[in-house]
Amino acid sequence: MAKRMFKTEVNQLLHLIIHSLYSHPEIFLRELISNASDALDKLKYLTLTDNKYKGRDFDPRIDVFIGAESKKIITLTESNSEKLITVSDSGIGMNEKELEENLGTIARSGTKDFLKSLTGDARKDSNLIGQFGVGFYSSFMVAEKVDVISKRVGEEQAYKWSSDGKGNYEIVDADRDSIGTTVVLYLNEQGEEFASKWRLEGIIKKYSNHIPFPIFLHYEDIRYEGEGSSRKEVREPKEEQANAASALWQHPKSELKEEDYYEFYKSISHDTEDPLVYIHTKAEGKLQYTTLFYIPKKAPIDLFWSDYSPGIKLYIKRVFITDDDKELMPHYLRFIRGIIDSEDLPLNISREMLQQNRVLASIRSASVKKILGELEDLKKERGKYNDFYEEFRLPLKEGVYQDFGNRDVLLELLQFKSTKSEGYTTFTEYKERMQPDQKVIYYITGENERNLRNSPLIEAYVKKDIDVLLMYDGIDEILMPAIGQYKDIELKSVNRSDAAEDLKTEEDRESEKKLDPLIKKIKKVLGSDVKDVRTSVRLSDSPSCIVADEKDLTLQMQQLLKAMGQNTVPDVKPILEINPSHEIIKKLQTTNNNELIEDVSRLLYEQALLMEGAELKDPATFVKRLNRILTKSFSSL
Repeated sequence: MAKRMFKTEVNQLLHLIIHSLYSHPEIFLRELISNASDALDKLKYLTLTDNKYKGRDFDPRIDVFIGAESKKIITLTESNSEKLITVSDSGIGMNEKELEENLGTIARSGTKDFLKSLTGDARKDSNLIGQFGVGFYSSFMVAEKVDVISKRVGEEQAYKWSSDGKGNYEIVDADRDSIGTTVVLYLNEQGEEFASKWRLEGIIKKYSNHIPFPIFLHYEDIRYEGEGSSRKEVREPKEEQANAASALWQHPKSELKEEDYYEFYKSISHDTEDPLVYIHTKAEGKLQYTTLFYIPKKAPIDLFWSDYSPGIKLYIKRVFITDDDKELMPHYLRFIRGIIDSEDLPLNISREMLQQNRVLASIRSASVKKILGELEDLKKERGKYNDFYEEFRLPLKEGVYQDFGNRDVLLELLQFKSTKSEGYTTFTEYKERMQPDQKVIYYITGENERNLRNSPLIEAYVKKDIDVLLMYDGIDEILMPAIGQYKDIELKSVNRSDAAEDLKTEEDRESEKKLDPLIKKIKKVLGSDVKDVRTSVRLSDSPSCIVADEKDLTLQMQQLLKAMGQNTVPDVKPILEINPSHEIIKKLQTTNNNELIEDVSRLLYEQALLMEGAELKDPATFVKRLNRILTKSFSSL
């Protein structure tokens, strides 16, 4: 059969793997064994639930052959080398179409984003590879050529997929006595170190000890018999089980070490780092089930993709059911990895029934409370919790918006930067710092922390020693109004015109009246660009700022909606506020130069827009106007 070309994304990925990830080449075996285990899981499920396969003999096993032992199960037509490693399973197998789809393409909408995220840092990138689910390609780190011989259950014809990882592959008819898949690695120079019984055995115990199927290691035991001239080499084939082949989550916690939990996490998550937290629960009441959940240290690469991979595997009585059901965990906890094993669900339950099943709903509800409780405990170790929060604060904020039943707990898990704290602070901590006569919690939304700390909108609050929370995540624009209040204390955005009413004094109201003539002039200049022009009590050092009217969309919300593809966002006009005590405003009151009034009014408005992160409609005119003012300022020198 003619050679076929890899899809462009696979070509790029192979190049990056082969040239960037040599610091973690051992992950190839972890990935191949995990794939074999998945294939066995799928066949086991069929033999228990599908009448077509119920009477079928099923001997689940994974075999790893080293060197010459590989030759006993494959026909080598292109190489007589003994630098071989072969991984074989008795699982569900693949036909020609599945080999093409699984090994020739990466059918994920996030592929390009994934490739962009590769950094060239081998340690980080090997972690991304695993999270993306393309671990098979790590074989090319250690192999100059890879063959995959597979025969699908229920089909007669076997097929061989073959590639050197340099752009092409081919699929041809092949012979295989039984169903399953065999992966043959023709080792390259870097891979030769793995053609050792001791090396492979160590990797299997490290990553795959608790794969629930036996892994047999086949190797030649070489010894010498006799003395002197009669001394001769004796090669004896050996087969040993290299893993415990037990469901780790079914072991009592007292029998497990932290290392056991960490190794199992890596085998199911493809992560190269230890998890941040693990949560092992066995329920034996009205419902009987076991859960083992992990919180990763780093956010999965697909955390914000619409086609993210769920992190939870569902088992029923130790039988794998699915790892592709997004309903097993709420959307905002999609970063959780682990397993659920129920004793109370029927094995032949359908996907549709799963999503409506009361037993599973109860398990899910209890699991969510358990996970959130663990996060509450983690918060007592503030440094560790801050590391978690840096990675997962956005999903937690989604949870506040989505999960009303756990909203109070989630509110306590939220953290923010504020004008009185360099690090994170909570609502509770803010409340403790409130002024005696302060009745609301103030916050400001914007693009980033640095801009918010320098925003004119918070000047008066800082001067009066009033704390303001800094909200620079896009979701905050939606979240904070939805929360509304924290323990009967109103949340108020300083981006809105009504927030400053609390700061006004009688003296402020008197100064407003004195500025009425100037305000009328500025309004005339700006016309329909603004909704109103007012004096400000929130400004201390800056001459102007823009705010949104109480019920209007803020500038940040308008930008967010447009970024989400909303093409019908109303063009809401801002309110311009001017600082009556600023030198520019005082001098503007005393001049009758209409051209100067127009230029300065425009600049007050435009600089306020820039401070809020808005784009100017006409930057060229802004620059000309600014240059005119600068020229006039020099003329007086």
